[in-house]
Amino acid sequence: MGHKNDWQPTAPLTTLRLRAALLARVRGFFAQRDFLEVETPILAHAGAADAQLAQFMIEDPIHGQMYLQTSPEYAMKRLLIAGSGSIFQVAKAFRQGEVGSRHNPEFTIIEWYALGYDDKRLREEVCALIAELLPHLKNTPRTLSFSAAFKDTIGVDPLEDPIDALRKNAYTLVPSAKHLTLDTRDEILDLLMSQAVAPRFPDHHLTVVTDYPASQAALARVRADGLADRFEVYCGALELANGFYEAANSRQYADRFEEEARRRRERGLCAIPADERLLAALTDRPLPDCAGVAVGFDRLIMLAVGAAHINETLAFAIDRA
Repeated sequence: MGHKNDWQPTAPLTTLRLRAALLARVRGFFAQRDFLEVETPILAHAGAADAQLAQFMIEDPIHGQMYLQTSPEYAMKRLLIAGSGSIFQVAKAFRQGEVGSRHNPEFTIIEWYALGYDDKRLREEVCALIAELLPHLKNTPRTLSFSAAFKDTIGVDPLEDPIDALRKNAYTLVPSAKHLTLDTRDEILDLLMSQAVAPRFPDHHLTVVTDYPASQAALARVRADGLADRFEVYCGALELANGFYEAANSRQYADRFEEEARRRRERGLCAIPADERLLAALTDRPLPDCAGVAVGFDRLIMLAVGAAHINETLAFAIDRA
């Protein structure tokens, strides 16, 4: 039984009107660039490969197990392979258990794939979109490598320091993490980035982090120097975007799916089927040369209105849904 007034919207109506206005500007931004707007299923037979993402699963009496999508990535890549050209989507995405000042289990992202782009050109376009929506942030973005971000903020070399030294730094810099095991290098780096490095980025200013280690490439291309063509965009400590110069090799996708399935088994998580339709598409023909990115739209609204909590940007957050 809810409280007397919990039927009310979570966000003020003024914020919802601004949200609608900014959404119209997003569509105008891509119309000027001749991107095709697409819609892909939010309920599909396969889920995301990433073992770190907890996914909502339903059992359908006709179609069996189905998953609410954490991102429209796989379906959009199938459209790219089918010949869609550059595409964008304003999509609902779902991640189980993500609740907090910056997280709601259901959220909105802007995801797009630009043919002929590399990661450098795409991150410039991401910053252009953010400047269009948030003109008070039009100052020149600060760009630095993943390695430099760690060295400049906490004096740690994420690529060369031994794992024991990284773990010790993590426990020192993030006291709340002392109950965590932190078995792998990437677990430590993820913790340090979110809890120690990004919080030291300048407020009200965009920071673009580039050149991630190959172990964090996800589905980005990996260069001969062992670094990935991946980037993230932050405003202060708030992560806004995650982008890639997309890998096109079907073997890399199959290997990634197998690796993430292994990680799920090791963590005692339920198995999630690989997206066989995406693998079939990649086997039939290569992914066109492109770069892709996802931008958190709700977080942009947080910055637009100065909200401290994502609930202030949503018509109905999870506790009022």
